[in-house]
Amino acid sequence: MQHEARQRGILRVYLGASPGVGKTFAMLDEGQRRAARGTDVVIGYVETHGRVHTEEQVGDLEVIPRRTIDYLGTAHQEMDLDAVLVRKPEVVLVDELAHTNIPGAQNEKRWQDVEALLAAGICVITTVNIQHLESLNDVVESITGIRQQETVPDTFVRQADAIELADMSPQALRRRMAHGNIYAPDKVDAALSQFFREGNLTALRELALLWLADRVDEGLDRYRDQHGIDSTWAARERIVVAVTGGAESEVLMRRASRIASRIGGGEWLALYVTRGDGLVQMDPARLHKLHVMTEDMGGTFRTVVGDDPAVAILDFAKAENATQVLIGASRRGRLSTLANPGIGETVIAESGDIDVHIVTHAEARKKRRNFRRAAELSGRRRAYGFAMGAVGPAVLSGLLLATPDFHGLPTESMLYMALVVATAIAGGLLPAIVSAFVSGFALNFFFTPPLHKMTVASGENAFALLLFVVVAIAVSSVVDLAARRTEQAERASAEADALSVLSHSLLHAGDMRTLLAGACELFGMRGAAIIGTDGQVSIGFGEPVVDLASADVSVKVDDETYLALVGRSLAAADQRLLKAYAAHASVLGERRRAMKARSERRVLEETDRTRTALLAAVSHDLRSPLAAVKAAVSSLRNDQITWSPEDEEALLATVEEGADRLDDLVANLLDMSRLQMGAVNAHADEVEVEGTIRTALAALAGRERVDVVVADDAALVVGDAGLLERVIANLVGNALAYASAETQVRVDASAAGERVLVRIVDTGPGVPLDQRERLFEPFQRLGDIPRGEGIGLGLAVARGLTEAMGGTLTVEDTPGGGLTFVLDLPRTGSELDGGQA
Repeated sequence: MQHEARQRGILRVYLGASPGVGKTFAMLDEGQRRAARGTDVVIGYVETHGRVHTEEQVGDLEVIPRRTIDYLGTAHQEMDLDAVLVRKPEVVLVDELAHTNIPGAQNEKRWQDVEALLAAGICVITTVNIQHLESLNDVVESITGIRQQETVPDTFVRQADAIELADMSPQALRRRMAHGNIYAPDKVDAALSQFFREGNLTALRELALLWLADRVDEGLDRYRDQHGIDSTWAARERIVVAVTGGAESEVLMRRASRIASRIGGGEWLALYVTRGDGLVQMDPARLHKLHVMTEDMGGTFRTVVGDDPAVAILDFAKAENATQVLIGASRRGRLSTLANPGIGETVIAESGDIDVHIVTHAEARKKRRNFRRAAELSGRRRAYGFAMGAVGPAVLSGLLLATPDFHGLPTESMLYMALVVATAIAGGLLPAIVSAFVSGFALNFFFTPPLHKMTVASGENAFALLLFVVVAIAVSSVVDLAARRTEQAERASAEADALSVLSHSLLHAGDMRTLLAGACELFGMRGAAIIGTDGQVSIGFGEPVVDLASADVSVKVDDETYLALVGRSLAAADQRLLKAYAAHASVLGERRRAMKARSERRVLEETDRTRTALLAAVSHDLRSPLAAVKAAVSSLRNDQITWSPEDEEALLATVEEGADRLDDLVANLLDMSRLQMGAVNAHADEVEVEGTIRTALAALAGRERVDVVVADDAALVVGDAGLLERVIANLVGNALAYASAETQVRVDASAAGERVLVRIVDTGPGVPLDQRERLFEPFQRLGDIPRGEGIGLGLAVARGLTEAMGGTLTVEDTPGGGLTFVLDLPRTGSELDGGQA
């Protein structure tokens, strides 16, 4: 049955917490079900991992043949994307969404192949494990100790039309593993003791359930938005607790935490409403403390801006689909509550179907004592105001008397009112009151009948004059208040900007000199310094600060140091911000001391570990070749035994082999010692790659098993020929030691932009991902290599020498099994510069 081609296919994802939970089986089962009802279903790619039940589930479904790609001499199979697009079925089954394709495939990742199929109008059913989602990669690593290299973007999975969880309890999954239904029998014990531990599986299962629940929440929110639904749907208990920063905030947060803990799947959010004008704010230190407390108790801290706290709380609660709101009992008295309902009363009245809890606390009904003193205007500005209030009416009266034909009493009244307002703006409330009375007198004496007398002819004019004075005083008080609030807002904004800069510099590890420069710029100072109680200046900026006595301003940083500035005295209002700079300086000082102590401790620990490992290694690995050499020489010097020429040759070969091993061991020890002391000099020059590789291989046993391929564009690199030879010898020697005797080791060099990549490829047993970095630590042997085959310094020395040449040494999987070491060096043509490690 043919259907019209869709503009875009439908994506269905089977999500699992770990391998073996049945994702592939469920995908195949869904494919069989659709095929049974007449849908055109094919298998684009399925990985059964040899599981019998999964292979049986494939049944008679059509399988698109895979594409074979040759990479590094090995054949690999991938999904044939072009073949699927040509076949154009209605539904295609594609396993392992996060898989990385072999180089040479059409796309780098399989999810990109799936995107191409969806764009072509083909519906796709696929599978993925929770540990392969990009956003959870680091979380999974912290749980299992293994970092997944193959990931898929969350956005791609979230856009799926359907996501179904393939779930299984950890106990049942471990039983499946023990019965051999997931991995081969020889891998079962290792898997059960590593990735498939019950704790790991439980944590991953919870992670998958929570991720899927969040995705369901997104869908619910989207549906509510599309249909304009404002009412709360109590699909999950979500509690919003409003905090003010007062002493009762902790009580409310603990109550919310307890309520949420009693509700399965409940969550709670602490909400702080900040005013839009920035005038009244919580102390930043207090805000940070509440934020930390919220996270410690398992909640989420949010901040929103709103001039009406009650409206902001309700808007936030409805947006978060909250089911309960917690508010502290009011501190206001009963009379004030009757006159003007508070936040709690308003929230209760407007909450609708959201439950509102009013929580009592020790601060309830206490009178507020947070009376903020208005900012004082400068003396000069007040003097200007008084001058304007006294002289301005006289000047205005003279102008009006000189032009009597151009105005009447209403115009004259408004001009005097404008003068009062201007006086309020210039000098504040008191000068404006003076101006109001003087202007009222002038208006009465010069322009209100009878003229030039303090009497008023009519009661209406008397009332008008009185109203003029009252209005003038009221308007001037409003203007004065607005001017003060503007000044406060500007100051608060400046403080907020400065604190924001401080917080940003703290998060991004700003240094002390940058802090001092910022303080000088903000406060208009000529110089700043950190001075100890002994008078010693540890660091300074700008004009030198000799000592505390010569500083214009100083504030204590800690028990031993002060922040001192020269340039001018600071107003009391600036002291709080200055203390914030001092607190930041204290944090920077603590961080510097902690980093120094940690560095010193790391050096001591590394030295101790190196010494211990060296003694343990030398006790056997240096003694073994010495014993062999001594035994061979003693045998040759024994006069009581007559050795045949063949025997003598064998004993001499033993002596030579033992001496070579001793030479290699001592060389590696000396190299590691030089690297740790920073005494390796890399002399940058043009180095011929193939010749250096051949020279390095000449002294290695088993060199006949090494294939060398160097591309023409990778013939020359920038490096040190001697160091590069040592690096390649160590890497190839390691590969020969671990790879089986029947396999070849491949060394190839190719260009990649301005770099040359030298790969040493083996097909040995490989190394688990979580142990990769340990390869490059001194005195490490991973796997079953016999003792006596070196002291585990070869790879550590190789990386150190590589970095001394300005290159990098990394390790990756060999497709088909084994390890590939990748040596990255600059191509010839880059700037030649020597460096010292």
